[in-house]
Amino acid sequence: MIKVAIAYHSGSGHTARQARAVAAGVESVPGATADLREVATMDDGLWRALAEADAIVFGSPTYMGSQSAAFQAFAEASSKVWAEMGWRDKVGAAFTNSAGVNGDKLHTLTSMALLAAQHGMHWVTLGLPPGWLYSSGGSHDDLNRLGAFIGAMAQSPSDLGPEAAPSESDLRTAEHLGRRVATTAVQLAHGRRALAVA
Repeated sequence: MIKVAIAYHSGSGHTARQARAVAAGVESVPGATADLREVATMDDGLWRALAEADAIVFGSPTYMGSQSAAFQAFAEASSKVWAEMGWRDKVGAAFTNSAGVNGDKLHTLTSMALLAAQHGMHWVTLGLPPGWLYSSGGSHDDLNRLGAFIGAMAQSPSDLGPEAAPSESDLRTAEHLGRRVATTAVQLAHGRRALAVA
């Protein structure tokens, strides 16, 4: 089985819903399993799960144009793993959520991509064209309605709780990301096995 860890922080539950959608996408791929891990709890179980994972999908809300303080604390704590290149050659990806349609979510995704690059990971993009606002025929229900490329974005209005937001299209976009990460990790594992036999 390919293990995909979803290492995320959620302040009020919206990003946790997005994380569960990523997990559903992972679980839809035969031979892949998802492991949801809240990074606010940095115990041995978290670090062990990330060490054993074939892929890690990072997730954080975007607060004031950047990742949450809890996620940043996790990123900084990963320096011990970095010193040993413990996540090198794992597959990586990311998702984020904020109240604003833009909300400077790109900055959060870029920070998480850089974290993965520092760890020597292989980054998986969203792999979707932009939806909704890209053309006059676009719809709020489009996949990738917020037009991200580097990862999955979601928007949760500040007056809606996690039972009502993010939107279904944003959750389906997160599910797409999870499926893409799991598929990539499975393909990479098969390729490595083929090379070992050759």
